[in-house]
Amino acid sequence: MVMLVDVPRMSAWIAHEGAAAAIDGIRSRLEADYRRWPQFDKTPRIASHSPIGVIELMPIADADRYAFKYVNGHPENPLRGFQTVTAFGALADVHNGYPVLIAEMTLLTALRTAATSAMAAVALARPDSTTMAIIGNGSQSEFQAVGMRAALGVSRLRIFDTDPGAMDKVARNLEPLGFEIYRATSAEDACRGADIVTTCTADKTLATIVRDEWIEPGTHLNAIGGDCPGKTELDPAILTRGDIFVEFTPQTRIEGEIQQLAPDHPVTELWTVLDGTATGRTSDDQVTVFDSVGFALEDFSALAYLADAVAGTAFAGEVDLIAEPHDPRDLYSLVAEAARPVTEVQSGTRAA
Repeated sequence: MVMLVDVPRMSAWIAHEGAAAAIDGIRSRLEADYRRWPQFDKTPRIASHSPIGVIELMPIADADRYAFKYVNGHPENPLRGFQTVTAFGALADVHNGYPVLIAEMTLLTALRTAATSAMAAVALARPDSTTMAIIGNGSQSEFQAVGMRAALGVSRLRIFDTDPGAMDKVARNLEPLGFEIYRATSAEDACRGADIVTTCTADKTLATIVRDEWIEPGTHLNAIGGDCPGKTELDPAILTRGDIFVEFTPQTRIEGEIQQLAPDHPVTELWTVLDGTATGRTSDDQVTVFDSVGFALEDFSALAYLADAVAGTAFAGEVDLIAEPHDPRDLYSLVAEAARPVTEVQSGTRAA
């Protein structure tokens, strides 16, 4: 049997743990895994693009576990009654190839993305940061806010979306949690006075959502919007002004904000900051950019954390996915055993 965490179980687990605790727990696991970055077998995600979206497979492994996530990104889906992003994933044992966990990952991805943003902000943002702008108020917004508060104590939000209903949604969900929310009149208005600026838009366009002149010295930019070739959110001048930190350079060159820059423009991989071999923030006036596109290691960490957290609890179900005949060489015996009662009934020889 393979452990199964479906949508009802995932929702119940997050409610039981609390979103903040779940995000912070995943952040701790992420930091530990990022510090052992060289131990992972890594590759850019495998993407299948269409005119209206993308479907991606994100694999990764270390010496003991293999993980993958299947995820889509279809910006127009909400207009048709569908989610922009959906996902599921698996964790397997490298030593026998057997899957050990199958999980929904739409909710889990929201947690791990917030955990990744928080991990980067702890390393790169000013430690006295209290105010975050969130530009693009879709599915990620609440998780980002909760994760940043758990990690840094951010409690004031400046939100903006071209859809007023999206801002209503964020305020409705977060004000009861004690966040102080300012509804900005524009993206520029949202950026003014923010210590951290998070961009999380979904449209697959080369857009300039945030302009360089809106960004004050010392700001940390958290660019997490749905990424793909031909999709950007930041003014290139911000990228040449600030210091850029990425997850996995070969993937970010294809999909991230830095696709706007020369292929040899210097960037720093975040794992090198976390393990102490590179420097992150060096001054209060430094502008830092986390050009986050989402990487498979983050899914690996989230799945591994989830597996440990739910094993043996009501939040973990089971699904029979592994064909195991008594003789490993006799796979056909499973078919023969399943067919036997049918044959007996049809011939009238089945015992009463």
